[in-house]
Amino acid sequence: MNHLVCKTLGLTLLSLFTLTVSTAWAAGGGAQIDLTSSPVGYLCLALFIGAYGLVIAEEYTHMRKSKPVLLAAGLIWGIIAWVYAANGFTHEAETAVRHNILEYAELFLFLLVAMTYINAMEERQVFAALRDRLVNAGYSLRKLFWVTGALAFFISPIADNLTTALLMCAVVLAIGRDNQKFVLLACINIVVAANAGGAFSPFGDITTLMVWQKGVIDFWTFFHLFIPSAVNWLVPASIMHFALPQEQPAPCEGMASMKRGAVVVMLLFLATIVTAVSFHNFLHLPPMMGMMTGLAYLKFYGFYLKRTHKNLPGSTGYDEEKADERIGDTVAFDVFRKVARAEWDTLMFFYGVILCVGGLGFIGYLTIVSKVMFVDWGPLPANVMVGVLSALVDNIPVMFAVLTMFPDMSAGHWLLVTLTAGVGGSMLSIGSAAGVALMGQARGKYTFFGHLRWLPAIALGYAASIVVHLLVNGRFFDGVPLT
Repeated sequence: MNHLVCKTLGLTLLSLFTLTVSTAWAAGGGAQIDLTSSPVGYLCLALFIGAYGLVIAEEYTHMRKSKPVLLAAGLIWGIIAWVYAANGFTHEAETAVRHNILEYAELFLFLLVAMTYINAMEERQVFAALRDRLVNAGYSLRKLFWVTGALAFFISPIADNLTTALLMCAVVLAIGRDNQKFVLLACINIVVAANAGGAFSPFGDITTLMVWQKGVIDFWTFFHLFIPSAVNWLVPASIMHFALPQEQPAPCEGMASMKRGAVVVMLLFLATIVTAVSFHNFLHLPPMMGMMTGLAYLKFYGFYLKRTHKNLPGSTGYDEEKADERIGDTVAFDVFRKVARAEWDTLMFFYGVILCVGGLGFIGYLTIVSKVMFVDWGPLPANVMVGVLSALVDNIPVMFAVLTMFPDMSAGHWLLVTLTAGVGGSMLSIGSAAGVALMGQARGKYTFFGHLRWLPAIALGYAASIVVHLLVNGRFFDGVPLT
């Protein structure tokens, strides 16, 4: 079984489960038309499954993942609107889709600013300087394993798990490229650490950002997931430690230095985060408004750097390459060439997923799933299963589905589903953006089956993090039964 088959199987099982229970819970109605057991509903479900199948097969088809979900989103809502109009309801579908678009717009603008800052720091060589310092530090392979894992865990809450994983993988490849066993174990450790670090911060992962923007959990409450997230990383890392080679790599040459204004850009990013949190907590405005205000900080500073640039044609020490240095534009993705296209493709992918899942929810399928999972099963088994589905399918549509269903749960269970959705993807290399990116970056050294061999250790960390959360954050369950 390869990873394409595994992920397709997970999506198929999820869809078959939905279809199986639909006949037992399709008599709702209300103001909406129940389409769950109709050919129209099945067609929309088939469109989503087909589109997501193409997303999973991106590695083989080389078709960007945004294309099929964008098409599916348009077709699903077009079919819904046509059915509603034919039954005399002319504005219900429009109202519903506008609500989904508003949710996407807030997510899009927030991520756009965060990505622009990350790209500006990349262009100022902040990450290159950090990488070269680690490469030239003279660490043993075992020590480098722990250093890169710890940095992935603590950087991903501020940046994001994808960027952090790519940075740490570059360090691992620069030092241990000739040692395939070390590269494999270090990459697994980085993926687990980056996903775990992103789970306890509103900024660390798309799923945590969605939960925060939804207003389910306030900003500071996320950090109660720090200990469970740390356990999720430390348990498999401690097991893998004994399999690491005890070698001292050869030192590397070269040292990158940060460009002018790099430290100020980092401080402005911190100020932007503070602004977003303040807007949300004290002014009750969407976090993206604080982020867009913070983008202005960067643009003004970019203007200052441009006006004070001394490297002009004809001047002493003129450097043609440095003359092109620019930061502060929203087109900063042109600078960060390595991931620019993937980031924009990902933003469009989010649009397609949110609209597709929103359409299936409007049809009534998410109500069915919510009833079976969160009522019949109970919130604890349901939230544990969310993490498993995140490894098989993807955590973004799974978490958006949970937020759309919006089951009646205590804060402890909302924290639990945030944790499981964030770290569940670590169980398979295809379960998170960090894992997929590193399979490409360390091609041939970090593979699906190499990661799969360590699934028991990672699953043990997953189970341990859930148990630790139930123990240390029990007060958030407010007497609500755990099963």
